Amino acid sequence: MCAPVNRRSFVASMAALIPAALLRPPVVMAAAQYPKPRVSSTTPGAAPGSYVCPPCGLPCDKLTFDKPGSCPQCGMTLISATGAGVPTVAMLLYPGVEIIDIAGPWEAFGTAGFLVHTVAEKPDPLTLVFNQKVIPDFTFENAPRADVLLVPGGGYEQAMANPRLIAWLQSKSENVSYVMSVCTGAFILGKAGLLAGQTATATYGMVDDLLDFPNVKVVHDQRFVDNGKVITTGGLTSGIDGALHVISRIAGLGAAQSSALEMEYDWNPTSQFVRSTLADRFLPDGLVFGKGKIQGMKATLVSTEGTTDRWQAKLLVSEPRTDNEIIDILRKRIDATAKKDLQSMEGGPLAHPRPVSFLRGKREAGSGKREAKNSRRLLWTFADEQGYPWRGVAVVERDRSMRDQFQVMLSVGRTDRSAHV
Repeated sequence: MCAPVNRRSFVASMAALIPAALLRPPVVMAAAQYPKPRVSSTTPGAAPGSYVCPPCGLPCDKLTFDKPGSCPQCGMTLISATGAGVPTVAMLLYPGVEIIDIAGPWEAFGTAGFLVHTVAEKPDPLTLVFNQKVIPDFTFENAPRADVLLVPGGGYEQAMANPRLIAWLQSKSENVSYVMSVCTGAFILGKAGLLAGQTATATYGMVDDLLDFPNVKVVHDQRFVDNGKVITTGGLTSGIDGALHVISRIAGLGAAQSSALEMEYDWNPTSQFVRSTLADRFLPDGLVFGKGKIQGMKATLVSTEGTTDRWQAKLLVSEPRTDNEIIDILRKRIDATAKKDLQSMEGGPLAHPRPVSFLRGKREAGSGKREAKNSRRLLWTFADEQGYPWRGVAVVERDRSMRDQFQVMLSVGRTDRSAHV
């Protein structure tokens, strides 16, 4: 058996390796006699003690080996040709699935040597977000056994309204060791009754909506939540963290760390980067989601950046056409945002909306020079979900190069941590 190579060296020399693979004979027996498992945990007729690499679409899919290790062609970890002891992951598909919700975990599971297959209601091709086309491996009727069931987010509302999908999910969940959701996939779990008595999370801006399901506790400050069997993750890339966590539970921490390194992913199981805790959640309207949209304004987002303790967003505003009108709109939108009922980090509703105190703002007609300077600045203070004090500043200045537009900067920061705003 050839010396193992890693994925990087495989990519670097792919052109030379593939022709060699076409000429290299199988180590044990011909691939036609002992086909490698694609998605099932067992392969009838496979020779005990023979190994294959998980399907990769390259000529090495036809090779078998007499020892464990790494495939000399693609660098993937070899698995038993019989599927014995190989964890299997079933990924639910439906129209509108978010690509990274399956692609990220798939990369992690595959790198760890797990076998992954997809399951949908019908065998027809599905259109995911961004017009990605996917053909499912199995349907609800013929899906093989699995150790892990992954439920992605995306077009979750349509999935929740599909009684066959929900019934299959309820049945399938009884026969797996782990059920993991990514992003809004948690809502599909909730519809199936799998979140009852569980602690859960979801994508940013929608965590509290999980409270609509009975007996669910939500958290905002974790990238994934492990209840034992049911694991929910935040949005998008959080699914990679959840998958690595599942790998660590099944194959050990070292296997998960090795997979993360091979993926060049900076994995921290206790990562403090959680989208729901970033300070832009206190900005008005579309700025909450990193978009340059404020009701009543025509604006372009210039930049938006910060941490959990402070944030700054810059806009170029073409409408309204005066600084006073912009200040008026900002005051109204900030106040409207503040008056929305919030949820505490523990999931319990606050008794009252967080109060906002405006310290300075628009000048009145006939005001003097001192007030004219203040007309371009709006200051306010408020308390967050846990009662910590914050300060906000909005500055409006006419753009120097485009005199018919205004530069608007909004900043918020915790004052008890000396956050400068």
